Amino acid sequence: MTTLTPPRDFSDRTWSSWTEPSFIEVDGLPTAYRRAGTGPTLVYLHGGGGTRSWTPLYEQLAAHYDLVAPEHPGYGDTGRPDHVDSWPDLVLHYEAFFRALDLGEIHLVGTSLGAWLAANLAIYYPERFASLTLVTPLGTRILDEPFIDVFRFTPEQEAEAMFNGRADRYAEALAQGDELDTIVHAFGENAMAALLFFNPRYDYKLDMRLQRVAAPTLVLGVDDDRVVGNQQAARYSELIPGATLRTIHGPDGEPSGHGVTVEQPDDVVAAITAHTAATN
Repeated sequence: MTTLTPPRDFSDRTWSSWTEPSFIEVDGLPTAYRRAGTGPTLVYLHGGGGTRSWTPLYEQLAAHYDLVAPEHPGYGDTGRPDHVDSWPDLVLHYEAFFRALDLGEIHLVGTSLGAWLAANLAIYYPERFASLTLVTPLGTRILDEPFIDVFRFTPEQEAEAMFNGRADRYAEALAQGDELDTIVHAFGENAMAALLFFNPRYDYKLDMRLQRVAAPTLVLGVDDDRVVGNQQAARYSELIPGATLRTIHGPDGEPSGHGVTVEQPDDVVAAITAHTAATN
C-alpha cells in the first residue's frame, strides 16, 4: 500500500467538521479517505453530499469498527477522471480501492446514493461482504409514487427536503467554507450525480440483479423521505433475499427524514452495530 502526499494545500479548511483525508492511488486516481478506530472493518459510502468532513456518525462508528470512509470519484477531494461516469466504473474503482488498502472481510454501509452504490458492489461481488446496510436507498423503479426531481432543487429546497423543514437546526454544523466555495463544490458533486442517474433516475435491472446479493442485509428507512420517496427502502427489502427492513422513527413525534444520518446518528449506529453483531 502506497500512501500519497495530499495533492493540495488544505490550510483554508477551517470548518468544525474538517479533518484532513489520507490519499491512496487507485488505478491512477488519488482517492481521498478517512480511517479511524479498531475492530471489524466497516466501509461507509457517503451519499450525494456530506463530504470533506468527519461527522458525528463517523466518530460513533469508529468507536466500534475499523472505519474506512472514502470519497467517491467526483466527490469531496477525490477527482473525477474522464473514464468514470457510470455505476460499473464506480464498482470497479471500489473493488480496486479495497485491494489497494488490503481490506479483508468488510461490513459495507451506504447512505442514499452511496446505498445504491453499495447494493451494486454486493451484486457484483456477492461473497465479498460480511454484511450490507442500506440507509435511505434509491435506484429502484417505483411506478406509483409521485416523482421527486432532486436535480431541480435549489440549495434551500434540498436542505428543507433532507431535514423535513428542520434544516435551520443543522445549518451551522453543516457549513463548509465561504458561500462561493460551497456552491462550486456542490455543483461539481451534482454533476457527477447527473452522470450516474440523471436519465433514467432508476435502474430497472435492479429487480433481477438484487437477487444476487448474498450478504445479510439491513435496509433502514424513515418516516417521511422527501428526497427519494417512501417506497424505495421497502422495495429494496423485498428484492434482496432475506433482507430486514427497519424504520428509524423521528424523535419527539417529528417524522424522521432523508437526513437521518445527520439528525439521528445514535439510532443509525445502534441499528448498524446490532445488524453486524448478528452476522458474526
